[in-house]
Amino acid sequence: MKRPRQPSAKSQAVPPQPAEPQFVQIEKPVYGGSFLALVEGKAVFVPLALPGEQARVRLVQSRSDYSTAEAEEIVSPSLDRVPPACPHFGVCGGCHYQHADYAVQLGWKKTILRETLERGGIEVLEIIDVLSANPWAYRNRIRLAFDAAGNPGYRGRRSHAVIPIGECPIAAPLLVRTALTYAEIARKSAPALRPTELALFCNADETALLATLFVTTPAKAHFVRLAQALHEQIPALIGAELVIEGRAGQPQRSLAQWGAVSLSYSAAGFDYRVDHGSFFQVNRWLVNALVDRVTSAQTGTLAWDLFAGVGLFARKLTGAFERVLAVESAPSATAALAHNLRGTGAKAVTAETLAFLSHVRQGQHPDLIVADPPRTGLGAETTTLLAKIAAPALTCVSCDPATLSRDLRALLASGYTIESIALADLFPQTFHLETVVRLRHC
Repeated sequence: MKRPRQPSAKSQAVPPQPAEPQFVQIEKPVYGGSFLALVEGKAVFVPLALPGEQARVRLVQSRSDYSTAEAEEIVSPSLDRVPPACPHFGVCGGCHYQHADYAVQLGWKKTILRETLERGGIEVLEIIDVLSANPWAYRNRIRLAFDAAGNPGYRGRRSHAVIPIGECPIAAPLLVRTALTYAEIARKSAPALRPTELALFCNADETALLATLFVTTPAKAHFVRLAQALHEQIPALIGAELVIEGRAGQPQRSLAQWGAVSLSYSAAGFDYRVDHGSFFQVNRWLVNALVDRVTSAQTGTLAWDLFAGVGLFARKLTGAFERVLAVESAPSATAALAHNLRGTGAKAVTAETLAFLSHVRQGQHPDLIVADPPRTGLGAETTTLLAKIAAPALTCVSCDPATLSRDLRALLASGYTIESIALADLFPQTFHLETVVRLRHC
């Protein structure tokens, strides 16, 4: 955000001066999970507050153009404030909005999305559609760290310290149960195996589970026995992997495997193979609605699915297009992508999206392009190439409104117009939001 904006690495830090807590009026939520107050015209970002509240805050960081603060007292609570569902809320860094009613959260996200796009020079449609579902127990994937005693937890809200957890209301219950069971087994049977983190991924109905243990030094001993012991108590566990994390700039590598290397995930009318470490949409309640929003009422001869992952969108598109090219470069996803497209009119292309677009032969004209890039967005080179290709229909799936705004500005300048915008709330209780923008070329 520019006026006011969230913390930026470019802002110069100024040591805060010792002072009494300040009395502030909370104005509105801002992207990143905090809430805006103004002190003598300067932006102050306060987490865990609510718009309309008056609070006494203590500055914890001051920079030349903004400050961050902690609320020491909410003097006049908002009527929108509700008791958090999780006892770890506020200390754990995973959630930001549990203290507000869910309908209010959705309203904030719509406003933040609209304001971010408009500040980026995008003329936003009057209607922004919203895709939402059950805001609890939605996550099919979590990644936990361990404290010195071997307890699993998440990183703290203002530190890298591990906050041990006993529950996580936004995660599928199987995942939390598995993490706690693993910690108990490991302490008793494999105290020498000290992983840095544990990643867990389950299918939508919690009948199949994959686990990945991350270590920084080789430690194969006891791994298979540990996986088998965990399986005995968590029968849904069908596969486990031991991964060593490389130093900066070095890739991680698998040290050992137990059981299956993938699970089957039913979504959007298909069974998808998803391997260890492969990206898959995290909200098990909203995957079908997201796929429908991206692919419905799209037909033609040729479609491209860029940043295809394991083919979530590409597989659905095969029912409406004669040919589909699904482009993906991540080694963890390419084998599953090829498997999921087998027997269809689709082809998996192992390539970086930018390299693929750079080598498109003249005369290749897709009727539809779907692009679901990482948080960094498409970028200038990719949007330039997309503008040259000028597919009649282009659907952008974005997990960051700022990079989406930048990319849309370039695409609109090249002749595209916005047909529809949908906010997909894949991450309830957090500030994160997904956006689906369907574009047409003039």
